[in-house]
Amino acid sequence: MSGDPTHDHEFIADCRARLAFDLLSGTWTSVVLFALRDGPLRPGELRDRIGGVSHKVLTRTLRRLERDGLVARRRYAEAPPRVEYELTGPGRGLLEPILALGRWTERHADEVLAAQERAEVSGR
Repeated sequence: MSGDPTHDHEFIADCRARLAFDLLSGTWTSVVLFALRDGPLRPGELRDRIGGVSHKVLTRTLRRLERDGLVARRRYAEAPPRVEYELTGPGRGLLEPILALGRWTERHADEVLAAQERAEVSGR
């Protein structure tokens, strides 16, 4: 990632630098991580905050994020049972790149969408 041509091997298929890209590639991953930025939330609160995500998809996303060590699941011994999710250190560490991607999107989304539309019209 140094830009030095002698280090081009840094982006090979099994490169550790790809880990963040792979982690953020899920449709809802960045959205869920960003929604948890202010502290723990219950799944229903999280779904309300996000909007547009089904219970099934949110559950799958949270399980994957927990497996990857980006969120922690806390279950309280109450009746009825209560569960909350919160960011771990690595999950919180991804907020900076997520915000950077958001800034990039603000600057370049119109150009990208226009290019996609041109390609669709031309049949590419």
